[in-house]
Amino acid sequence: MAHTTNEAAEQLLDKEFKVLDHGFVRLVDYMGTDASIVQAARVSYGAGTKKVSEDRGLIRYLMRHRHTSPFEMVEFKFHVKLPIFVARQWIRHRTANVNELSGRYSVMKEEFYVPPSESIGSQSKDNKQGRALEGVPDELKSKFVDWLNSTQGDIYAKYDELVEEGLARELARINLPLSLYTEWYWKIDLHNLFHFLKLRLDKHAQLEIRLYAEVMANMVKSACPMAYEAFEDYNLNGAMFSAQEVEVIRAAMEASNLDKAALVEQGLSKREATEFLDKLK
Repeated sequence: MAHTTNEAAEQLLDKEFKVLDHGFVRLVDYMGTDASIVQAARVSYGAGTKKVSEDRGLIRYLMRHRHTSPFEMVEFKFHVKLPIFVARQWIRHRTANVNELSGRYSVMKEEFYVPPSESIGSQSKDNKQGRALEGVPDELKSKFVDWLNSTQGDIYAKYDELVEEGLARELARINLPLSLYTEWYWKIDLHNLFHFLKLRLDKHAQLEIRLYAEVMANMVKSACPMAYEAFEDYNLNGAMFSAQEVEVIRAAMEASNLDKAALVEQGLSKREATEFLDKLK
């Protein structure tokens, strides 16, 4: 099969999509489309031998049954500008290739993240690592923002002064805060990018990294619309059940006399309905 491109993805290349106050995401390059996933799965077939509807069905089958290697045939390379505290969460996704701006070679810019008032929240009572976006008095919000602005400015001024006086950049940088912006190039295959998006689009993910994930998700949706649709249906908006939970579902279906025809009426394809009933067996 010849090199494949997607016109919607081509239109996104090298455009900056703003995130937070100073950050952005750029799609620098991509390799492959939905057709590349299909080609990898049907390695003995040439291009043009299947209908689009059959390609969609195959991609959905692969996603549904967790046949992940064909999705690894597609890759994305992003240029991202983000606060360091977001980068430290992001880097936990170890299946990507990363090259980050170095504070040893470059003088760091005076750019710090300051959250807008509407995203400043109190400690969540039901999520030990999250925030609740209500219950914070305006006075406390102002106190927090004033503290950020004053300390960020003071620390950067001292950093700049020390660099100008000849102190090694690798030493001068060590007291810069996590709110400082960094940049990196981040390249990852589609299978592992879907894993990143599954975790970082979740409502429990920190707001700041979730905003980056939302921008990137739209880019992936443009480049691989059929794969992204399958990801939404079977992964992002799907759920995993334990053996005990499957027993509860089976009992409930038997009690309500739900059969294959009823499942199709509720939106499943005939094949999906058959597979679903097989799972319950």
